[in-house]
Amino acid sequence: MPQKVTCTKPYCFFCSMNEQPPSLRRAKVAQCFKELPLSRLRDDQEHVLVLSGLFNIAIKQPDDPEFPSLGIFECMTKLIHKGITDKEWLLRDQNIYIPYYAAHIIGSYTMNKAHFAEKAVKSGVVLPLMELLRGKISWVEERVAVRALGHLASHDKTFEAVALYEVEIIELAKNIACNCFEVVYEKFVGLKEKKRVKYHCDLLTRGLGGFELENRKAEEWASQLQCWSLYLLNCFACRERSSFDLICSQDFLKIVCGMWGGLANHTSPAGIGLIRALCHTKKGRESVAKLKNVIESVCNVSRSSDDWQYAAIDSLLLLLKDPDTRYEVIDIAALFLVDLVELKSLNGRERVGEAITQTLLQDYHKVKYGNLKLKSKKAERALDEIWDLKVEKRKKEKLMSDEEMKENELSVFMLKQQGNQEFWAGYIEEGVKKYSKALYLCPLKMRKERIVLYSNRAQCYLMLKKPEAAISDTTRALALSKTVSSHSKSLWRRSQAYDMMGLAKESLMDALTFISSRMKCMHTNRVKIPYYAAVMINKQMNATWPFIHAKSKTCNRLKGKVAVDEKSIPGKPTIIEEKLVEKTCRRRKLEKARRKKKEVNFTGGAGLTVAHTGTVRD
Repeated sequence: MPQKVTCTKPYCFFCSMNEQPPSLRRAKVAQCFKELPLSRLRDDQEHVLVLSGLFNIAIKQPDDPEFPSLGIFECMTKLIHKGITDKEWLLRDQNIYIPYYAAHIIGSYTMNKAHFAEKAVKSGVVLPLMELLRGKISWVEERVAVRALGHLASHDKTFEAVALYEVEIIELAKNIACNCFEVVYEKFVGLKEKKRVKYHCDLLTRGLGGFELENRKAEEWASQLQCWSLYLLNCFACRERSSFDLICSQDFLKIVCGMWGGLANHTSPAGIGLIRALCHTKKGRESVAKLKNVIESVCNVSRSSDDWQYAAIDSLLLLLKDPDTRYEVIDIAALFLVDLVELKSLNGRERVGEAITQTLLQDYHKVKYGNLKLKSKKAERALDEIWDLKVEKRKKEKLMSDEEMKENELSVFMLKQQGNQEFWAGYIEEGVKKYSKALYLCPLKMRKERIVLYSNRAQCYLMLKKPEAAISDTTRALALSKTVSSHSKSLWRRSQAYDMMGLAKESLMDALTFISSRMKCMHTNRVKIPYYAAVMINKQMNATWPFIHAKSKTCNRLKGKVAVDEKSIPGKPTIIEEKLVEKTCRRRKLEKARRKKKEVNFTGGAGLTVAHTGTVRD
């Protein structure tokens, strides 16, 4: 029989976990937590193995009270402090992994349970986490530090412990949110494979390695770093403290409105979540309402397939309900929200369209018949349109006889057919007129017919290069459908319209939702993505790549350095000569591109034209 191997280590965590009596096991584990940070434990390899095991347990069982009650927070606090203060120990063996694991464990256990968070604060976790947030080690540790601090700040009982560093935390979180992609690109993504820090690669891929996997995980982690920084700011914004003005700075709000979780973190509200939190406060609404580009960004999200569309609508309604901010935003917001007044439900919220209608029309009579005038005539016309649709048309249809209603239905059918014929004949503007007249006559109860009319008219606007009108009509079609993503043609047409306007994120989200809706409609496991949709998705994913601006800045900075260096070296080509060489290379590339384009046009151009112009009509 094989002899049983006995462990000679006095405080072995893994042996302690295998003890059978629960009381003895708990006592030994508690002793291990006390001994683990002590320097007399010579086998540093055990530190990493223990922390890695605790890391996995904390992720799988974050609500288990055993380890928090045995002193795990004190242990993690001491290990982070040791990593920050003792560089020699940190760089020995695999100890460089320990601060990351320790901060992640703290964040996992304080995520849900407020009394766990209280124990963590009493154990002194805030100060070492602040050191990591200050960038004492690297961006990888910043990510888990801001995550843990965000969880601590989310609980009322532990918020004050984090708020002791309020001003510094807000400034650090803002800086991380604005610059994290540049930092991650410069420190990791932009480096060649051999120059990347090994422990970063191991943590990102959990030891699996691979250049492409490392890049994907780095993008995901950078996005999480930004989202968790915004979440930490959100915890302070909700409480409207003395440092509130730091969050509401105009320069920061202009940037934050464009922050989103990306495809990797689509469940995070990101920038729109912080804007919404600010709109729940008086000061926040006043700050947001002053910035036109922020309002426009929120309006674009309100008419998109973004998971946080309802947060954007909610933000606009909060601004419109406040009499001090209403007339600063209504000239912009009315032009977007007019397309959503027939939206029934969104993310479990019922009667969304009715709430929008009531908010926009609350002082309509003063605008129409009184002395109250809006700055924008377009906004006034939008309010008129809502009133005619939601009030006047309802009254008119109630008074109609059955015969009149049937006549209107027949006229709608005939006008739609005429509109289709005008479109096929190439008379696009005439087609728009026919569809518009059909929509005017179409009874409100004929929702399916109205969806088709709006979507067909949107296709005409696309052909006429009027993307704003196309977005308006497709949004109305989607608002009328049972679920926002059920009419796939409208999604695709709106994706094209957003692409025309250069709104890559909105175009990408619509294109992805279009593919998802097609997959749900087809009762088969093998679904082919249309080529035209694949091209659009690829284009917009490249345009929304989070590192695109960081790469551009890095390249420009490197070009500047090269130009300066070569000026000072005699015998090197001048900048003018280099530009001539670049032009020659560019000319050759363009010639190759033209040849390829001719080949593509010859082999598949007709199919692409049909897909792009949307000739398949309803």
